[in-house]
Amino acid sequence: MQYLSSIEELEALYGEPGAPSLRKVARQMTPLYRKWIMASKLCMLATVGPEGTDDSPRGDDGPVVQELDPGTLALPDWRGNNRLDSLRNIVRDGRVSLMFLVPGSNNVVRVNGTARLTADPDVRGRFEKKGKLPATVIVISIGEIYSQCARAMLRAGTWSGADESTGLPTMGEILAEQTAGEEGGAGYDQSWNARAAETMW
Repeated sequence: MQYLSSIEELEALYGEPGAPSLRKVARQMTPLYRKWIMASKLCMLATVGPEGTDDSPRGDDGPVVQELDPGTLALPDWRGNNRLDSLRNIVRDGRVSLMFLVPGSNNVVRVNGTARLTADPDVRGRFEKKGKLPATVIVISIGEIYSQCARAMLRAGTWSGADESTGLPTMGEILAEQTAGEEGGAGYDQSWNARAAETMW
């Protein structure tokens, strides 16, 4: 298999980008980008660090981020599995990308920028849920915001409403496979929903 080794080879295969794909970029929140992002309860957070890259979903029951000012977003880090892959990356390399999704829309809004972590009580307090606070908050300085072409979502039929999960392995089965049966299994799957409900916020 041959691989491309230069930007010139790559660009020769695709041609020039259209004007709309370049002119849609904003450097901070605008009224319409704000409306779109504040409708999103789910985003994907991509980070990079010495060990490589990480991409993790971030969700909430309302807007997944808050706007601190037109150039700054705040994303709470609710406790999960404590691997801290994204957070470790941010501490060492602040480059981040966020991809905001809204069910039913085939458009996606992307934010690229730099991030830092804070455990400031006032900032954490902005996200209080049922008496609980996020452990930290990711503060993102916006470098650019732009909308993503809808073709990928259309190709995948993302919001068709079809349940395509039949036959997939459970997380308990995957864990058991990876640990030669020492962890996971049916008991893990049966208790997971209860554990998740207790630690949702």
